[in-house]
Amino acid sequence: MTVTTETKDGVLIVTIDRPEVKNAINTATAQAIADAMDTLDNTPELTAGVLTGAGGTFCTGMDLKAFLAGERPSIEGRGFAGVAQTPPAKPLIAAVEGHAIAGGFEIVLACDLVVASQTAKFGLPEVKRGLLAGGGGLLRLPERVSYALAMEWALTGDFVGAEEARAAGLVSRVTEPGEALAGAVELALRIARNGPLAVRGTKEIMTKARDWSNEERFAKMWEIYEPIRSSEDAREGATAFREKRAPNWKGR
Repeated sequence: MTVTTETKDGVLIVTIDRPEVKNAINTATAQAIADAMDTLDNTPELTAGVLTGAGGTFCTGMDLKAFLAGERPSIEGRGFAGVAQTPPAKPLIAAVEGHAIAGGFEIVLACDLVVASQTAKFGLPEVKRGLLAGGGGLLRLPERVSYALAMEWALTGDFVGAEEARAAGLVSRVTEPGEALAGAVELALRIARNGPLAVRGTKEIMTKARDWSNEERFAKMWEIYEPIRSSEDAREGATAFREKRAPNWKGR
């Protein structure tokens, strides 16, 4: 089994479990991650996900032995590693220990939030090997940090530490070594306490808004907003607030 999953109070925890190859991605691993992302999106009881790697490393990218054997670690519709092209509709948090480089960094960039250990290292070193980062890193990195930093990181291929990544706005939390997963799960549980329709709609608006023109952005926002405003969960949230109790979300 190359990927393991567990659930905790509305959170799906997905672990790339190939520590013997530093969690490099082969086809089977990509398919397992894609399946986990489908589970996250299609299970009403799940509100958020956490993606991490076993053995003190997040992911070092494509499994070169598998590549040389003719494998393509990309899943149609989902892209590299089953997530880099099309992330889940629900929030996904990367919990990073050790290296998240090459395709591993591209997986991180497909996540909505990043919690990193002090030992974490990020980077797109493909240019050092005469290659391009083809899993979406060159597309997403300028959306997550400034253009100047994105260009510097991509053109040099140098690694970036957790504190530098946090200062650039890529990482939201830095933890003690070994605590990235715990920190990411704690953050995911805070998200999962909220209304699931509202959480999913919030992500949808924030990720799609950059593609909307100024003329259409409010109309597009209201298309997502109105069904959630009219939902049972919206009424339950208001009722629970009035009655000073925890809401009982139904996801409808």
